[in-house]
Amino acid sequence: MEMKKVNAGNLRGIGYDESGRLLRVELGNGVLVEYSGVSLETWRRLSTSSSMWSFFRDNIEENYSERRVR
Repeated sequence: MEMKKVNAGNLRGIGYDESGRLLRVELGNGVLVEYSGVSLETWRRLSTSSSMWSFFRDNIEENYSERRVR
């Protein structure tokens, strides 16, 4: 999965696998987390948001299953 570098709040990188509906985020402390079941529309809204960190916290962090990768 290709990661896009970002600097938005505590987000440092975001990536998405459309076929697996899997969102991967890298946080400022180096932690990498995957969220499953994320729709393409949610990914598009996150990746184009003018306030990515707020969008992530409000729409993804508490609404999807997460798995810590590292």
